[in-house]
Amino acid sequence: MRIIVSGGGTGGHIYPALALIERLKQVEPDTQVLYVGTDRGLENKIVPAAGLELKVLHTQGFKRSLSLENFKTAYLFLKAVHDAKKIIREFKPDVVLGTGGYVSGAVLYAAAKLHVPTVIHEQNSVVGITNKFLSRYVDEIAIAFDAARDQFPAAKVTMCGNPRAQQAAANANSDFSWTSYGLSDAKPVLMIFGGSQGAPKINASVVQAIPEFSKRDYQVVFATGQKRYDQVKEALKDVKVGSNVKVVPYIEDMPAKMPKVACLVSRAGATTIAEITALGIPTILIPSPYVTANHQVKNAMALVKNGAAAMITEDQLDGRSLLVQADRLMEDQAARDQMAQASKKMGRPDAADRLIKILYKAIADHQK
Repeated sequence: MRIIVSGGGTGGHIYPALALIERLKQVEPDTQVLYVGTDRGLENKIVPAAGLELKVLHTQGFKRSLSLENFKTAYLFLKAVHDAKKIIREFKPDVVLGTGGYVSGAVLYAAAKLHVPTVIHEQNSVVGITNKFLSRYVDEIAIAFDAARDQFPAAKVTMCGNPRAQQAAANANSDFSWTSYGLSDAKPVLMIFGGSQGAPKINASVVQAIPEFSKRDYQVVFATGQKRYDQVKEALKDVKVGSNVKVVPYIEDMPAKMPKVACLVSRAGATTIAEITALGIPTILIPSPYVTANHQVKNAMALVKNGAAAMITEDQLDGRSLLVQADRLMEDQAARDQMAQASKKMGRPDAADRLIKILYKAIADHQK
């Protein structure tokens, strides 16, 4: 298969694409891949590091309010479509996959106009502007949350999950040991993180809770985010931190550690949810309020209503509310087991394989 994959700007669009590519190359080693991204997104580092060829287009998003900047955006979109058509004609893909971000809008639109098979993958429960626009033109639409189904043309939609779930499931038998953190493998571990950069409100709440966490029989690993580590350490300078609590700037090789976590506290991004449901990890979700259409709350609610996670909204978050939820799960093995089972029922450990089938369907339908 020859495939162009386009998705850019944030890791939420890029990592599912890379997980799909990894699986596709396992299934079909001769697969040829070209990744098309933006000239300013994270893909400029992540994609080449994965050993993939990257071409970039210059695009930007529309302002939601009336703005002269939108005229520039429209011009850049049309230019990106022109440039994308050139890339597509040169590469001659069998299919083009879009995983979100403004750049995928130009690439998938160009592919559709050239009558190349097209598929989009929507990771969130609330559909982004780009994928709403593309839904009129593409052949197939893959979704990760049932809540997204009604936001697309019904005949094009197939539930597949998020390809990162299949990657996570492959790490389920990790041999990682918490002794490398100075902790015990015999006691349950609560892992807390708010993303690679950290989240100020989560960090402040954990700092408030640490004196009580230090008295607990369970263990806590708290990742502050690289750029906020010094700030947190300063806030803790007069606090006696127990030996059962480890404060670190960042958690390396997260996939190897997640299967060894008794409970997780995290944001409610689509990729995180895919990973935790694939592994069945009891989770306290703290959705980010700083995302489009508040989609992380809707992502989290999909789990909460099935008993697969607890949720604390950021306006309700403080040291006390965090401690109450943490104690409820960490001090009750039966509650954790019940939540883990509910979480795993929602997981889709074959998501990448499902998406590959959708790609092949789009190709086959064009050949009829």
